[in-house]
Amino acid sequence: MQKIQNIEFYEERKDMAAAFRWAERLNLHEAVANHFSLAVNENGTKFLMNPNRWHFSRIKASDLLLLDANDKSVLESENPPDATAWGLHGAIHKNCPHAKCVMHIHSVHATVLASMKESILPPINQVASIFFNRQIVDNNYGGLAFEKEGERCSQLLQNTKFTTMIMGNHGFLVVGQNVAEAFHRLFYFERAAEIYIKALQTGKELSVLSDIVAEKTAVELEEEEIPNPAGTSFLEEIKLILDKENSDYSQ
Repeated sequence: MQKIQNIEFYEERKDMAAAFRWAERLNLHEAVANHFSLAVNENGTKFLMNPNRWHFSRIKASDLLLLDANDKSVLESENPPDATAWGLHGAIHKNCPHAKCVMHIHSVHATVLASMKESILPPINQVASIFFNRQIVDNNYGGLAFEKEGERCSQLLQNTKFTTMIMGNHGFLVVGQNVAEAFHRLFYFERAAEIYIKALQTGKELSVLSDIVAEKTAVELEEEEIPNPAGTSFLEEIKLILDKENSDYSQ
């Protein structure tokens, strides 16, 4: 498959496109809604994001919009981004420069969790421990994430220890230093939420790890990722599979 490698931020675009394709394959998409974004400058104000109302399954590297969080006029352009996505992702990139990649979806199990009064994910197993003390719950949903709501949400992520936000009555959001790290968290949070919801459905008492063991496990998992940053191998495998299938994601 021919690749367009002279396009600006090509490798970043390619990673993003692969993540969109795999999110669709895992049924983590929602019709033509939900968005991923990736900062491409140091302070995070310039970022790539999927075009408005495009299905994840057909997004290619060259399709991604290059946006500026400080340039609201883009909403009046010929090919404007989704206004709520620009409001949410733009605010996070502008106010949280550590959040290089932002992925927000309404996947089934994480959204079930976000719809519960007690929506924190407890450390009932090793996978759930990834998010112990690293998740924040937003219980103040205020409607669609236009600028005001996006600004409010961004304030919750300024503490760099939080990698995941359970958006009450809405969905969830993860941040990472790059596409691989963010997608790794996206995948595992939805997986952990699914296990938790199914465990609750048994009606039996849950076995929750102690805070000490949960934190120890989270740290061990983080330290294990130092030689192989979170999700790097996963994303590389995804791209290899897509390439073998002659997918056009990299175009």
